[in-house]
Amino acid sequence: MDSATHLAVGVGLAGLSHLDPLVAHDPGFAAAVWIGAIAGSQAPDLDALLRFKSTALYLRHHRGITHSLPAILIWSASITAVAAWIIGTPHYGRLFIWTTVAVVVHIVQDLFNVYGTQALWPFSKRWIAWKIIHIFDPLIFTAHLAGIILWMLNAAPPQLIFPALYGLLFFYYMYRTWIHARIRTKLIREDDACAPGAQCTVFPTRKPGVWNVVRRTADGSFRIGEWRRGRLEWVEQVKTDEHPAVEASKMNPDIQALLRLTDHAYAECIAHRWGFEVRWIDIRYRHRKQYPFVAFVLFDRDLQVIDSYVGWLSRTQAERRRRLQFR
Repeated sequence: MDSATHLAVGVGLAGLSHLDPLVAHDPGFAAAVWIGAIAGSQAPDLDALLRFKSTALYLRHHRGITHSLPAILIWSASITAVAAWIIGTPHYGRLFIWTTVAVVVHIVQDLFNVYGTQALWPFSKRWIAWKIIHIFDPLIFTAHLAGIILWMLNAAPPQLIFPALYGLLFFYYMYRTWIHARIRTKLIREDDACAPGAQCTVFPTRKPGVWNVVRRTADGSFRIGEWRRGRLEWVEQVKTDEHPAVEASKMNPDIQALLRLTDHAYAECIAHRWGFEVRWIDIRYRHRKQYPFVAFVLFDRDLQVIDSYVGWLSRTQAERRRRLQFR
């Protein structure tokens, strides 16, 4: 999930912790749990600091070891020690439990989206991504925001607000999981393009009723569709351009960082008077007919790298960046 949602969840878990009588009746311990829940809900994403070195390095390690089984223990123990030291509480065990809940919820939430995590490391390096919830789900964020506001306004005690909130969200996650499975089953049964043997994948979008469908065809191209109101509409088909610059781009660290994360990417090669522009586009994140997660490299005529980039970028921003390079 995005950082704002993880923060909102951290506050929500601090509210949920009031089910613990010790939290409800000891303001000092409640403050320690608040620190543990907020920090625990953010800690796995501290790998974002790698961005200061390079975006490619960050993408290679994001949601890897920091979201693994050993990391749960490391984050929880470290945050518990700091929170206990700041507040001076002796209740380390209970504080550790609530901090661990926050860390685990963060990692489990990330398993539900497209990016996924290496949650089973060191037993497995496999990336686990269930593709059920978009990286930013408006309903999940809004529900937490509403619960927090009710808590701050003393409209109801947290012991009522947050169990109800998380009960509803549990059923929401189960409903999304059921819908995802139902769409896959229906596509296999009713759409020849997604018949058994075809590589069809269903991806969530920000709109709860809309899903993206991607089919890899026999020639290596991708057919992209939208599922809405119980119907699938194929909207476009894309394929990697065949060009020496495309092959050369695969040696670039920024391109390698993107290709390490996805097998749903294709390349466009655009010729310019000064050289070539190769864009690798991750089609998992289709939004408003654009694909904002991209990597590109600019070559001169001799295929020497001029510039490269990987990250979230619209076509307009990419065009602006390229123009600035050649002012």
